[in-house]
Order: sequence, then structure tokens, then C-alpha cells
Amino acid sequence: MMSRTVSSWILTSARNRIVLQGKGRLYSVCIPNRNKIKWKFVFSKTRPCPAGSCGLDNTFSLKKAFRHTSTEEEHFSFQLSPSQINEILRAGELSHKILDLNGKNTNSVLRFESNQLASNAPIEDRRSAATCLQTQGMMFGVFDGHAGSACAQAVGERLLHYIAVSLMSRQTLEEIELAVECMKPVLPILQWHKHPNDVEYREITSQYFESLRVYWQHLLDLETEQGFSLEEALISAFKRLDSDISLEVQAPQENELMRNIALQVAFSGATACVAHVDGVHLHVANAGDCRAVLGVHEEDGTWSTLPLTRDHNAFDEFEIRRLKREHPRSEEKTVFVNDRLLGILMPTRAFGDVQLKWSKELQHSVLENSSDVEALNIYQYVPPNYHTPPYLSAEPEVTYHKLRSKDKFLVIASDGLWELLSNEKVVQLVAGHLAELSAQKPQLALEKPVNLGYMHSLLLQRKNRGVASLDQNAATHLIRHAIGSNEYGEVDQEKLAAMLTLPEDLARMYRDDITVTVVYFNPETIENYYRNNE
Repeated sequence: MMSRTVSSWILTSARNRIVLQGKGRLYSVCIPNRNKIKWKFVFSKTRPCPAGSCGLDNTFSLKKAFRHTSTEEEHFSFQLSPSQINEILRAGELSHKILDLNGKNTNSVLRFESNQLASNAPIEDRRSAATCLQTQGMMFGVFDGHAGSACAQAVGERLLHYIAVSLMSRQTLEEIELAVECMKPVLPILQWHKHPNDVEYREITSQYFESLRVYWQHLLDLETEQGFSLEEALISAFKRLDSDISLEVQAPQENELMRNIALQVAFSGATACVAHVDGVHLHVANAGDCRAVLGVHEEDGTWSTLPLTRDHNAFDEFEIRRLKREHPRSEEKTVFVNDRLLGILMPTRAFGDVQLKWSKELQHSVLENSSDVEALNIYQYVPPNYHTPPYLSAEPEVTYHKLRSKDKFLVIASDGLWELLSNEKVVQLVAGHLAELSAQKPQLALEKPVNLGYMHSLLLQRKNRGVASLDQNAATHLIRHAIGSNEYGEVDQEKLAAMLTLPEDLARMYRDDITVTVVYFNPETIENYYRNNE
């Protein structure tokens, strides 16, 4: 159990400026100073809104009534009631059950559940979920921003559109282009599944659409009837969006707000993990250190873990070798410094981050022509030994998996979760959560007809079993355990309260933003596929 001594130590350490080295990776350089470890932030991890665009980043930040803004506050307390804890943890919950027009589910996805918890203020993670309307399948994405939320916001809004367009037939692309030319309504491409608080860059939507249109015109110019495979479509979409982010900030822009947003998007960064599910065909595209893990229920009743991504970071031997191959031997000792790319960034693949992709001359030219980059928290910083850019890529690694009836769920999450829980622990927690929910469900078919008295007794049974206090959302269940578990794997309410009330100037030392999406598969649909294709 987390004692008051531990809570007091957290507060005292912050006030004495004892900063933990932790797992921070937001453009940071570690600088030892008089036996204390401090972090020098080369680029800001939060960004004030440009004029006229405030409110873009205000999703799921903890309510001020619960979360302190500074460790210097006089009346500082880690106390939260159970209901306050639940209110904070469940604020970003999203769940969606997949049904067709007849109220049935023939989709291989049964439902999905998602949640977010901020560490940064505002949160820098984003998430997306959508059903493809002009092609088959569903998509789920998690985007982990750094140096601000602007890039993650843009990628979360745009990437699934780029993937959907990449998968369209030539005929569909021609129909959409003709509709735009004739100024007629364009066929909807995606059906989004969003949280009510999800935000959009509405001010720049027209520019985003024009860039997307130029992309599908490019696809039409390829004059290939066959089109992309799904793997090719995912890779093409990732790379093209990153290219557009780079080009948009270089283009002349009369509207200052749109110019500022383009600057913030390009000079911040985001890693991305997207899953595309079509029948039994599961593709996962990953660029960076978000992660996707499959929960498998074996025939003997045990659960196993199947990772579908590899972390692209400074600790991965494949990434280290790849980057050293791509640069001269003279840079062999400077590509990675202090377990970071050029001593700055831990992920080795990401959108945006033009500081690690453009030449020094191009960076200087773009920033020199910008009105007030300092107000946007964009700094003209060139790392040491910056000789042969680009050092960073948004090209994803794509994994294909053919779903089996024993594949029960997929967990996609930002590294804020994986820093605190192992793959195996995450699968164990979701599996246990499913079993607990199933055990708590009352058996409704015991008496017929069902009268009000019988229903009342069932509800009392559920209440007595404690179902009301159980998280219905598996993503919330994972976040609760990630930040609140003690050394025995049990949720410690005092530790949980302390982690949730950590002030903005301290929270990032103990945990990152956490975003989790859990996708449940439909075993009947998967079994029917194999039955019909034997």
C-alpha cells in the first residue's frame, strides 16, 4: 500500500527540484548538474494556441478541481474520493458496438473500447476509429505526439482518409474527382466513431481536402488498373501525408492562422500505429513506439500474447543498424547519442519533426519568413553533428495477420501504457476483465415470463456483487492498473489518487500521456469465414 510517506516524498522531491530521469522522450537532453538530474527541453512540450485557435488542445485534460497546477501550491493534497477517481479515469471513455442495418453483426469486429488519460497539459496523444464506406474494413489508430499536440492532431484527422483513398478502385476515384469538378457532393469516405470532446482543425479543413485531392489525382495519374495491395496502400498513405505536412508549411500562405497551424504541425511530431481490419485480414502499420498486441485464447484455456509491432526507437537493434547504414561511417558514433537519435529523440520513425528531416538552409528559410515563431514555441535549434538529413522517416512497418477464432482482441496503445505494463500483463488484464464481466452478468432466461419483481432481484444481485464499481471499459481498466498498481499487481487507491492529482509540473516525470483502444473480434464471423472457405 502506498503510504503517506511516499505521497509526501513525491511532493518534497518536486519542491526540492529532484527531477526523475524517467522515460521522457520529448526532445530532451539529459544534463547532469551538481549531483541532480535535470531535463533541458530543447523544444517546448506544450504549445500556446495561436491567436484565434484556442481550444484545439483542450481534450481530456484533468479538471482543475482535482489536478494541481504546480507543486508550489500551499494547500496541496493527494486526496480523491473513489467517485472522483472514477470521474477522472472515465472522462475520455469511448465505446462502440458494430451493428448492420438489420441490428445484426456480420463484421469481424464485434466492438471497440477506448480511453485517454493526460499527463501533459494539454494531452499530446490522439486516437481515431472509422468504418470505410467506399472500401471494406474498419480502421483504428493511436497517435503519440511530442513537442506539442499539433502533429498528432493533424495525423489523427488525416491519415485514415489517406489510407481509404489509397485503397479505392480507379472507378471510385474517378467518380469522386468528377463530383469535385462539377461542384457536386462528394461520396463520404469514412464513418467516424468519435468521442464528443474530440476536436478538429476546422480552420484548415479546406487545405487538408485540397492536399488529399492532389493525392488521389496522383493515384489516377499512375494509370494502373490493379491498384495497391493493402500493405502498399498503408505505406503510401503514411509517406504521402508526411510529405504533405512538409510541403504545406513551405507553401505561401496568406491566412496567418493556417500558416501558424502548418508550422506547429511540421515542427512538432507524432508516432502512429494504425490497424486495418477487413474480415479475417488484419494489417497493422506502425511508425514509432506505439504498439499493437493481440490477445489469443488458446485451446487449453490459457491466454497468450502475439505482438504485431516492433518499437522503432533508439533501443531497437534493427533501427540502429538501419540508420547507421543510411548515413556515412563518419557519423556512426553521432547518429545515436545517450540512447536518442542525434541525442534528442527516442523514436526513430515519426510524422512531422522537420528539424530532423530538412536541411539547415530550408529550416532557416521557412522560420525566417514566419512572423512570430517564438510565440508558437518553435525554436531554431540544429542538433550537433547534423550533416546528412533526413535522419527520421514516417515510413511504417506493416504486419499482416490472418485472424483465427482464438484471436479475441487487439490492444493498440501509446507508449505511455507500455512503459508501465508489459504485453503479457496487458493481455492478462483484458482477459481477466472479460471473464469478470461475463461472470457478473445475470442469467436472464431463468424465469418466463420475467416480471418486475424478478428483474428487481436480479439488479440487487448485480449490485451486491459489486458490478457497479467495475470498469465497463477495458481501456479504463488498463489505465487504472497501469498507474495505480502496487508491487503485488493490485490497485492501490492511495497511489492511484496520487498519480491522478500530480500537478502539471510534476506529472510528466512519473508517467506519459496514455491512450488505449481495445478492439474485440467476432468469433462467429471468423468461424463462418473458415467454414465457407474450406
